[in-house]
Amino acid sequence: MDAELSLDAIDRRILRALQANGRITYDELAGQVSLSPSATLRRVKRLEEAGAIAGYVAIVPPERVGLGLTAYINVRLEKHTETHKRNPMDLFRAAVQSWPEVVECVALTGEMDYLLRVVVEDMAHYSRFIMDTLLKHPSVEDCKTSFVLDRVKNTTAVPV
Repeated sequence: MDAELSLDAIDRRILRALQANGRITYDELAGQVSLSPSATLRRVKRLEEAGAIAGYVAIVPPERVGLGLTAYINVRLEKHTETHKRNPMDLFRAAVQSWPEVVECVALTGEMDYLLRVVVEDMAHYSRFIMDTLLKHPSVEDCKTSFVLDRVKNTTAVPV
């Protein structure tokens, strides 16, 4: 794992401002963090090069583009056996990368192995994904789904 980057108060203000508005101009950002635009640009470039800023994206609300159902799916994989040439976890991790419905996949401790956040059009789309994709994967032993009723808090910002 990479070493943690040492951030001062100005770096943190820059990161907070960019998390709130990634399209802010360097002049506006400089004004918010009390630096010159050139000094601000140097700081942002340093943060990007150090990996503290991984990229810039547009946030697309799923329901605004016809993806009205979000589900969290706990997945349990089959246990590894000596007959497998590849570990079931490796097979599953590779497969998840190709499933567009899966917008997030995390490995877990405890009873289940993975948690997927899946965004689909509707229940029919969800059913097709479960039956035709997830449960047909040879590494998947079991899954349990919870559907999102309401988003109480939804942010991409981390508390810097």
